[in-house]
Amino acid sequence: MNTSTINTTTVNTTTLTAGRTTTLSLNQGYFARRNALDWGFAALVAGGLLYAFARYGAFMDVYEKGILLAAIPAAIAMGWFWRALRVLMLVVTAFALLGIWSYQGELARSEQVFWLKYFLSSQSAILWMSMLFFMSTIFYWLGMFAGNKPVSGASSHSATLESLGSKIAWAAVGMALIGTLVRWYESYLIGADVGHIPVSNLYEVFVLFCWMTATFYLYFESQYKTRALGAFVMLVVSAAVGFLLWYTVIREAHEIQPLVPALKSWWMKLHVPANFIGYGTFSLAAMVSFAYLIKQQAGETRWYRLTPIWLLGVALCFVPIAFRQRGIAEAGGGYWVGYATISALIAAGILLGRRRIAARLPSLEVLDDVMYKAIAVGFAFFTIATVLGALWAAEAWGGYWSWDPKETWALIVWLNYAAWLHMRLMKGLRGTVAAWWALAGLAVTTFAFLGVNMFLSGLHSYGTL
Repeated sequence: MNTSTINTTTVNTTTLTAGRTTTLSLNQGYFARRNALDWGFAALVAGGLLYAFARYGAFMDVYEKGILLAAIPAAIAMGWFWRALRVLMLVVTAFALLGIWSYQGELARSEQVFWLKYFLSSQSAILWMSMLFFMSTIFYWLGMFAGNKPVSGASSHSATLESLGSKIAWAAVGMALIGTLVRWYESYLIGADVGHIPVSNLYEVFVLFCWMTATFYLYFESQYKTRALGAFVMLVVSAAVGFLLWYTVIREAHEIQPLVPALKSWWMKLHVPANFIGYGTFSLAAMVSFAYLIKQQAGETRWYRLTPIWLLGVALCFVPIAFRQRGIAEAGGGYWVGYATISALIAAGILLGRRRIAARLPSLEVLDDVMYKAIAVGFAFFTIATVLGALWAAEAWGGYWSWDPKETWALIVWLNYAAWLHMRLMKGLRGTVAAWWALAGLAVTTFAFLGVNMFLSGLHSYGTL
């Protein structure tokens, strides 16, 4: 028996089947779908940010006040859209505030207070982030090769290990955000003229890249109900962490430095995060495309046809060679030998286990869809970042575009993905060609992100190695 009731706000359909009643609400208003927890979260966010505005507004210019106020509806909307973010925001805020409160206005307390020294100071939190991302990658790969049969009615070994990998990735993202927020506060403890949002140098943006890439992956993981892709995406995150650790030890990059004059602008708070959403999602798409090619060529027996795996090994091993050519690896030569060895082992493991990996991966259609959506999101934010960068350049250097190497390569990245999306939407680009193109895009993106800093110089030389 079906009955329908139509009013001005909702369409309710009640179905009675086998003694059970199910009510479906269609076209229900956005705010009408919110429950008490949603509104409680909104109140906490609004209250906290308005308190920050009232207490610190005197130190902000009109643009920074606008950014802070705009963050209120943005944070609430994100928490309502993806509820896992709500938990992340609340946990990160609680621990970051604990860390900030523990300083009591004295930076020296980072070596005196137990939880600051070992967990909540910026450097400690970021080191925890690094370890947790490595652990997450290991558990995802263990899950890839573990048994897939249920054990005593419980989840399979594979599902359990992948679930651990996912949870550890969430913890790593949390520690990265805690470290970033506490580092922001630490910069002001050094001096009011030193204080800045921590997205100003290569060390800080690598942290940004790691947690943004992981967060976007975790969203796709929850939407597509598959954790098999974590093994691939976490490889690029772990590679970034590996560089970050080297950069920290060799260059002592974790030390907070005053901003160069060109970076003393509120534009930085918008341009850099938008840029790295693009870098992160482009990298995510490339690793998904790599998984696509592995699944497609899993049954191939001719070694010369297994091009994606060989290219991975060559590309990963090229990194230490490039660093030595630039003369910046002397102090960490052994580190890069280890890096190359691990890279070769990873490539060999994927080569030998490609059939098992292919069986665990989702369908080619799902992989293609994730690849497309990641590139679409990245392209949108990269476009915004490019426009913001031009406006910032006009304010800092007197011109919107100067064909600086970083700007030129940003344009190349933008044109590459614009062409990819055009071919997909207008010409129906799918499958192998799209995957290869997205994978090649990682090389272009990596050079724009890191290669320009290594091999070229220009107005963005503050990010050199």
